[in-house]
Amino acid sequence: LAGILVMTALYSVNLLILGRPNLPVDTTETIYTQISAGENTVLFTLLAVVAILVAGIYYMLITDFGIAMRATGENETMARAQGIHTRRMKRTGLALANSLTAVSGYLLVQYQGFADINMGIGIVISGMAAVMLGESLPLGKASLLKILLMVAAGSIVFRMLIAAALAAGLDPGYLKLITALLVLAITAISGKNKKMPA
Repeated sequence: LAGILVMTALYSVNLLILGRPNLPVDTTETIYTQISAGENTVLFTLLAVVAILVAGIYYMLITDFGIAMRATGENETMARAQGIHTRRMKRTGLALANSLTAVSGYLLVQYQGFADINMGIGIVISGMAAVMLGESLPLGKASLLKILLMVAAGSIVFRMLIAAALAAGLDPGYLKLITALLVLAITAISGKNKKMPA
């Protein structure tokens, strides 16, 4: 409910900041133009950003602060009993998550050349599907770094599936339906994998 209320309120805030529903952005000087890697500039830039974020999150989560945050997520009651300020951890986690959302919006707006008031609608479902897809990939012996890499890989694979569907001639009008079906399939696969004995 909190997420829905915030998203609803931010629609008006974003509209107020943009001044209109759709705003073109000057693409003559972007993060992509500043990094010269030939024809693969965008791919190289995004992979570099993903690598930096995964490394940063990993090193944060293995610190005492990160372990306390992970403990809060696993068992808030036990974390509180160990003297961890769980409310602060939840606030920090939400702030970091929303900061990463802002980074993704920053990269997307510069890539497509415009900001649209509706560009974030439905992205939560896609994000959830990407995370679940990453979790369903074979990990072997799971570790924190492997989990982070699989979540990143799940996001890439999910987008590749969407791109493949469009490249095969799918009407873009059916994209939401295909996304929903992919989420259902990934949920089924993820649930089946979790029920399998180790």
